[in-house]
Amino acid sequence: MPEERSPTLQDVALAAGVSAATVSRHRRGVRSFAPQVVARIEGALERLGYRDHPAARSLATGRTGTVGLVVLDLANPHFTSLLHGAHRVAAQHSLSLAFVDTAESRAPERQLVEALARRVDGLIVSARLAGGAVDWIARLGKPVVFFGRLSLPGWHSVSADGVAAARLLGSHLTSLGHRRVAYLHFAGARWSDERRRSLKRTLLAAGGSLQAHAVESPGAEAGEAVAASVLLQPESVRPTAVVGYNDLIAVGFMHEARRLGFNVPQQVSVAGFDDIEGARHVLPALTTVAMHSAEQGAVAMQRLIQAMAGTLTDPNDETLPPRLLVRDSTRPPAVPCLAPKHSSPPQAPLASTPTPSRRKRTP
Repeated sequence: MPEERSPTLQDVALAAGVSAATVSRHRRGVRSFAPQVVARIEGALERLGYRDHPAARSLATGRTGTVGLVVLDLANPHFTSLLHGAHRVAAQHSLSLAFVDTAESRAPERQLVEALARRVDGLIVSARLAGGAVDWIARLGKPVVFFGRLSLPGWHSVSADGVAAARLLGSHLTSLGHRRVAYLHFAGARWSDERRRSLKRTLLAAGGSLQAHAVESPGAEAGEAVAASVLLQPESVRPTAVVGYNDLIAVGFMHEARRLGFNVPQQVSVAGFDDIEGARHVLPALTTVAMHSAEQGAVAMQRLIQAMAGTLTDPNDETLPPRLLVRDSTRPPAVPCLAPKHSSPPQAPLASTPTPSRRKRTP
């Protein structure tokens, strides 16, 4: 028996009562059609069992139908969410997704990105790649959108507003009465410094101060490693609240604080940034600022599709508004930093509740 012929684009067009060009444009997502036209095309595709042939499509269009993502660490839930958001939009446009994980720059990132660029139509790249990366990325000749604010004319980036996020968190802590706050700063990310500066401004405006403690990586282990140096300070300078550059650092710090004998949040409040999936499941649930990771991925993919179609006419730094999520890991300090001094005997430095004598005031 002769081998059964696979259906062609022309077969689908004939069955749907439209042109082959209309079917092709619908499949590539480069134009929208009336719902009834889409229904006829999709019905014909299903009935005939049509499947794209990637090699043939690439030869005919010069496109691979694949877009690339460059992320820093898929073990970090923030980047996993970015990937999920981007994938959702890519699938809606019948695009495949390829990605590389640069392992927080421990891998030869340039070689990885260049190899990926050769087999994709466009790239979404973390703006945290090593300095000078934009120069060689520009020479790849591919449409590119960045995760994280880039602040370079002619390039489009998608990020959450880190300045506003830190201001929200700083205002929350000062409203609780915290005036001595520590920030766990990851210098490898330039927006960590952005968050640090915004936190400091907010605290200074409320009469407070910010300590900065460097961490070596953006993971939970780094939060654990720095906890002792933050907490085992004299009571007069010990912070009553600690903010991690991200949720992973904050969760690691919280874990080690408990091992050191500190109660969270009774003796030290802890907060972070990102709102990763596990932030609400730890004990106590972590106060954080949602940076909308999945939405960043979705918006970046939408902009990349526009760039590939030549319709992204005004590249800029696009920012999403952050959202404060107050949970159980923050509360007023046990001994408010700005409380007036009394003539009564000093209390235990880390008392979780005021004693009756502290509430009384001498006439």
